[in-house]
Amino acid sequence: MKLLSPRGRVLVYLAAIHGVFAALAFVLLVENRSALIVVETLFVASLLLGFRLTAALFEPLELARDSARLLEEGDFTTRFVATGQPQVDELVHVYNRMADQLRSERVHAEERHHFLSRILEVSATGVLVLDFDERVDVANPAAARLLDSEPAALRGVALLSLPGPLGEAVAGLADGEARVATLSAGRRVRAQCGHFLDRGFRRRFFVLDELTEELRRSERAAYEKLIRTMSHEVNTTVAASGSLLQSCLAYAPQLRDEDRGDYENALGVVIERTRALADFLGRFAALFRLPPPRRERLDVGELLGDLARLLAAHARARGVAIAWELAPAPVIVDADRALLEQALANVIKNAIEAAGRGGTVTLVTGRREGRGLIEVRDTGPGLSEEVRANLFTPFFSTKEGGQGIGLTLVQEILAQHRCAFSLEAAPGGPTRFTVLF
Repeated sequence: MKLLSPRGRVLVYLAAIHGVFAALAFVLLVENRSALIVVETLFVASLLLGFRLTAALFEPLELARDSARLLEEGDFTTRFVATGQPQVDELVHVYNRMADQLRSERVHAEERHHFLSRILEVSATGVLVLDFDERVDVANPAAARLLDSEPAALRGVALLSLPGPLGEAVAGLADGEARVATLSAGRRVRAQCGHFLDRGFRRRFFVLDELTEELRRSERAAYEKLIRTMSHEVNTTVAASGSLLQSCLAYAPQLRDEDRGDYENALGVVIERTRALADFLGRFAALFRLPPPRRERLDVGELLGDLARLLAAHARARGVAIAWELAPAPVIVDADRALLEQALANVIKNAIEAAGRGGTVTLVTGRREGRGLIEVRDTGPGLSEEVRANLFTPFFSTKEGGQGIGLTLVQEILAQHRCAFSLEAAPGGPTRFTVLF
């Protein structure tokens, strides 16, 4: 009996009680055939009516059970048909309308989810979404590129375990806070933290915007204007002062012999210093007057060989050895030889000075994903986080008396060539400067 539904149990009960009454009527009315037939007919009619009333009574319950099953299964496409009973038909109408609305909302949610997924996939802005345990749940391709990783590899990773300095930068952000982090090769990324509610609980996300080119253009425009103004004022003053000083030298023969030497030496020093000042500013101004690249086919191995011979004396004087790791086949790229020589000469010279006495600078050529590659590697002590963050900032230098334009010039030349480049110089070394054409 326990295996039967409530409706089944009621039907069994009706059948049993009608059977008992029918048997009793048969015993009592066996001699009165006409009365027996009438009573038995009434029992059969009552039983059939009971079955029908039971079906009508339990139909809303079965409808509710089937509705609950369909909702649990997420089936919003099945529809119930009207039965002709007003109360049941009202329930059918309510369920069908609810299922239509749920199906419409689910389709809308799926379409919106797909739309947002497509936006995240093609967006140039990086997005990291965390789960409830503060681990990466979603990382779009732009965020993965900024972290030098793949979206799938970032899933489930804690913020402090994210590769590169960007992970540490975003881990320290409070809700609503923003920060600019400096990556390798002077790349700068603005990270901002926000949150949203998921099933009533807070989840955080980070928006990552690379500002490298925007800031470089803005800084370049500001520095260019500053240097042009300074150069104009200084050159005007130097030209007038130089002319006046040369005129003053013409009076030297009129002085006494014992005074003439000091007079000429003093004026000579002033003239030389004014000329040096003009040259000093001229080098800064030249940074912003780089000609557009005149590309030609170059063998980068041959180019590095020429530069190594050019800087060999500088390396020997510092006790630094130059080693090679050349690709088996020539690596040919399209580049402006003069500009590329100027950029790589700065990089190799810096590497020689960083390697220190007894160190080694290794010049590497090769290919990565079909692109020409140059790498300059030294065995120096590396650089601190603060120095790495400012390496490509104009006028920043770690050298005594340095002007801070060497790496800025390198950046400008490689940017004009649309080369990707990176500088890996963690404390303790080694330092690697990599260029991808």
